[in-house]
Formats: sequence, C-alpha cells, structure tokens
Amino acid sequence: MKKAGYLILAATLILLAGSCDRNGANDGQGRLVIKVTDDPFDINKIESATVNITKVEIKKTGDGISDGNSWIVLSEDTVNVDLIDLRNGVTQTLIDLQLPEGEYDLIRLYVDEAGLKLKDMPDAYAIKVPSGQQTGIKIHVSPSIVVSGGLTSELLVDFDLSRSFVLRGNMNNNNGFIFKPVIRATNLTTAGRIEGMVKDTSDVKVKEAKVWITKDTVMATTFADTTGFYRIIGVPAGSYSISATKEGYDTVSFDNINVVAGNRTIQNFVLTKK
Repeated sequence: MKKAGYLILAATLILLAGSCDRNGANDGQGRLVIKVTDDPFDINKIESATVNITKVEIKKTGDGISDGNSWIVLSEDTVNVDLIDLRNGVTQTLIDLQLPEGEYDLIRLYVDEAGLKLKDMPDAYAIKVPSGQQTGIKIHVSPSIVVSGGLTSELLVDFDLSRSFVLRGNMNNNNGFIFKPVIRATNLTTAGRIEGMVKDTSDVKVKEAKVWITKDTVMATTFADTTGFYRIIGVPAGSYSISATKEGYDTVSFDNINVVAGNRTIQNFVLTKK
C-alpha cells in the first residue's frame, strides 16, 4: 500500500471518472479510480499519520432524499493509508472500477480510526472515529465529476491533516490528538498544479520548507522534499497567492499566480535567513 513520496500531513483521494482517456467501447460505464495523497502540517516530529478507510460511497447529482435514490457502494474493503509516505503529488490507488454514466457531486467515506506516531515515541496515538464509521464523512464535489462511457477523468479529495489532527497541548507536552477531518474535493479535469524549488540566497536547497496557496483562505499546504522541490496538485483554475517559509527564514510571497486547467505553473522561491 505504501509509496515513497508526498510527505505532508493530509490525505487526498483522486477519483478518476470521465475525461480524455478512452478505454474501449461505450457500454454505459465509465472508469473510476480512487487514489490517496496528502496535504500537511509540521512533519519534523511525525513518523506516521494513518487513516483507516472502511467503506467508500458515491451519489449522483440531484439524488437527494426526495427522489429516493440511494448511495452507490464503491468499496467495503478496509484500507489503511499512511499519509507520511505520500508527498508532492505521489498518490496511492484506493479504488479502480467501472461506474454507471452520469454526473456525481457527493461522496462519502467511512473512517473508523486515525492515528499519529511521533518520532522517538514507542507507541502511536490511536484515535477512534465513531461518527466516521457510523454515518460516514460527506464530501461535496464542486464542480461535479462527469462519468462518460469509455472515459476516465480525475477527482481529488483532500484531507487536510494539518487541521484534521488537533493537538492537545504541544508537541513536547501533549495529551494526544482529536481527529476532526477537514476535507476539500477538486475535479482534476478543471484543475492544474503548482510546483517549483525552494532555495536560500546562497543557492542552497531548503528542505522541508512550508509552501501554501491562498484564495481568501488557505486552500492547500505542502512541504518541500529533501531536494527543495515542492508540488501542490488539484488546484482549481484561477488566480492565487503562494507563500513559502521555514523556521529561521523570512516568509516570501507572490500574488496573482495563475493556474490553468490541465497545466503546471512553476513558481520558485529564494528564502532569506533571519
């Protein structure tokens, strides 16, 4: 299940469901793939961050209580995802299946347990999620994802674990964590990505620098890897502000960074030591 990569702390699910990849004749079914990646908080003292997903469901647009249509079960297999192994656009496949044609704007995840393990500590913090297992976590997809026969497209569902794991106390003296999932969903067929390098004024790569994008509020966060490289995927087309910093450095920000659907935007940073 594990892939080396995207090292932040927040999960992302990618639903592949109807765009430009044809996979055979139109038989009323489109292909749906769900993958997992992350979006973080400070990782320096984190060894692992896990989410135990026990069930995944999806619902067509307009399938509300009044019309009596039910949720479509995509999987009831238990998948434990270690988010610390995912970084900078690396994903982990959760589901790969055919789905009836249509427009879908709501998914539901069932999570029975989450966990954090701090470095230099023998045991992980295990956090039960009773409501996540009983009623599931509903995630609205906007714009909705369209499944067409013989096509595959992508949807990104992102647990922002920087806010989903709420620390009681501080890293040095804490009383455990509370799990309150904060999730965004992005249709990757209408989204792009931002990536680049973070260096200092001596042209030295700055590893684990925090990089985040905002549009009114913080939308997504990542950390540069050991080479100073960062990538934020699933960014809806539009204009954003982007910032980078690390302890001991000033914060550098750029405004009016344009993201185009299906394309990458490159933005490099040069940080100055305080």
